[in-house]
Amino acid sequence: MNTDPNLLWSPTDPNLLWAPTAARAEQSDVAAFLRMLDRTRGLRFADYAELWRWSTTEPNAFWAAVWEYYGLDAVSAYDTVLDDPRMPGARWFPGARINFAERCLARTPDERTALIEVSESGPPVETSWRQLRRDVGALAASLRAMGVQPGDCVAGFLPNTAEAVVALLAAAAVGAVWTVCSPEFGTAGVTARLRQAEPKVLVAADGYRYAGKEFDRRSAVAEILDELPTVRHLIAVDHLTGSWAGTGTGSGGPGRAGVAWHSWSDAVADEAELRFADVPFDHPLWILWSSGTTGPPKGMVQGHGGIVVELLKALGLGADVRPDDRCLFHTSTAWMLWNFMVGCLLHGATLVLYDGSPTHPDVNGVWRVAEVSRATMVGVGASYLTAGESADAHPASAYDLSGVRSVLQTGSSLPDSTWRWVYDRVADDVWLQSICGGTDVCSVLAGGSALLPVRVGRIQCPALGVALAAWDRDGRPVEDRQGELVVTAPLPSMPLYFLGDPDGERYRSSYFDTYPGVWRHGDWISVADDLSVVVAGRSDATLNRLGVRMGSAELYAVVEALPEIADSLVVGVESPDGTYSMPLFVVPASGADVDDRLKARVAGAIKQRLSPRHVPDAIVPVAAVPRTLTGKKLEVPVKRILQGAPVAEVRAEGTISHPEMLAWFADFAAGTGSPEPGSPEPGSPESGSPESG
Repeated sequence: MNTDPNLLWSPTDPNLLWAPTAARAEQSDVAAFLRMLDRTRGLRFADYAELWRWSTTEPNAFWAAVWEYYGLDAVSAYDTVLDDPRMPGARWFPGARINFAERCLARTPDERTALIEVSESGPPVETSWRQLRRDVGALAASLRAMGVQPGDCVAGFLPNTAEAVVALLAAAAVGAVWTVCSPEFGTAGVTARLRQAEPKVLVAADGYRYAGKEFDRRSAVAEILDELPTVRHLIAVDHLTGSWAGTGTGSGGPGRAGVAWHSWSDAVADEAELRFADVPFDHPLWILWSSGTTGPPKGMVQGHGGIVVELLKALGLGADVRPDDRCLFHTSTAWMLWNFMVGCLLHGATLVLYDGSPTHPDVNGVWRVAEVSRATMVGVGASYLTAGESADAHPASAYDLSGVRSVLQTGSSLPDSTWRWVYDRVADDVWLQSICGGTDVCSVLAGGSALLPVRVGRIQCPALGVALAAWDRDGRPVEDRQGELVVTAPLPSMPLYFLGDPDGERYRSSYFDTYPGVWRHGDWISVADDLSVVVAGRSDATLNRLGVRMGSAELYAVVEALPEIADSLVVGVESPDGTYSMPLFVVPASGADVDDRLKARVAGAIKQRLSPRHVPDAIVPVAAVPRTLTGKKLEVPVKRILQGAPVAEVRAEGTISHPEMLAWFADFAAGTGSPEPGSPEPGSPESGSPESG
């Protein structure tokens, strides 16, 4: 724990892990924002809570101040801030014209480093801002030559590399709509998404590297092209050295006839003026996708202006990203965290792009990348940190992490012991930012503030501008106890619309059916008097035993603290006859047996540490827990299978790890049983990758 005598908080609280010094708080972006509010508007706030309340009760004033603080008033005027506050359908900054790519590339000195690519082997490769601008300009010109116009779609099938960043920015510069799938996706998962987007151009890598192995995906590219009749051009990225070498522009490439083939090197060969489409605030920027585990994946369209102002605010006033930061987020292009990371360019920061396994060559793989890239901010998933704790890893003794000032953690809730492990084994003076947000807004709903302390098990605060609350099922606010996470006022980055949803019915039913006019996010949270937040799991996977509701994350924290348990999944299953069952599925740690003795230990731990009412009806060993590619456990799909839904209705081909387990759960539900299935090779397209940060 930080014991600096200049702390703004007394270190006597045993749950206090970190607090900013007065000097560190004063140097933060949010402190500079407060000074601007005082200087230009005469507004003064006693603490973060006052600032947050103003930001949510006076949205026009707050977002106008954000616009001014980040210099957007010099970019475009606007008619009003919020023309219509209704949800869905709120209209932000009508009259403004803004281009995401232009804002990302606007203001940083040419010779500074914009991108650092790190692989599992080999030295880091740096790209300057000058080179990034040059490559974006060249690719944008090539896209225009291919007939791409504003509103057309450009799609990617790419790992987390410089080409993916360049392609996104080039598409945005043209005014095209960008979307991307990671190459570890199975072809069915890719085509289920991209068919909806109807891309004109596909930018595809020949494969990717993971855990010391190369995965050739050229045949998958051919299959994808066969399923995408709208694609007229393929830009082929030779990521696996030499695999597409010798196949020149216009020659017979992979896939169906009628697709013009271009190599990446040719597409960026000719220098061209970097031009940006002059688009309105709500012009579509990109399509992000839901996990697709409870039906066809939803294509969520977000706009240039909404993403610009939201990520300026979230990454600046929240995460405190600065121009001298080097931001390493272990993620794949399949997760919104990748888009969120690219937003760091809006602040002039350097992106560290890692294409590989987080546990290669060992569990400290991400920390190795942090050392070689000299990262100052490291973004990871909860499961990566818990894996380090379970392995008794000591990253700080293995690598020089002295430059890391912040660790950003997301994906799922973090066990209390893992919070302490970060400060014991990673860095004792690091700012651990646990964040809760989602693909739906491509941002943070609750997260960090450089003005507040970090305490075990608690997200620091609701994000500025986010009118977050916990509500009961009747729509009444609840204080310091669990309720539905709701947002009662619109945010600029909420989706403009869903693909294939012309009347908005699917959009409304996804967020607004439960509380009309209020966004229901689907998380089960509590908000304390000091505004700190605890996320207890997905509200649609809440355990409701004998009238006592509890988030699944609370049970996992107890069960997975046992050394014999490597992973677990719990679901509460309501049956048509009115009965309720709650099985717990556990993955035993290496060498452990799920015998009667261990089952008794698990049940006893739940009874003593959690609730006697939430002792499971059965404790069942399984080979693996299926997850989305972003690491979320498939609680709702498994629940539906146990209630009798066919696997085909809930399975999202190519987008989950261990898809074979869904058939196992169907056999379990039918009472037929089956042998514990084997596990596909980690990182293969059939298994998906582990949590991507």
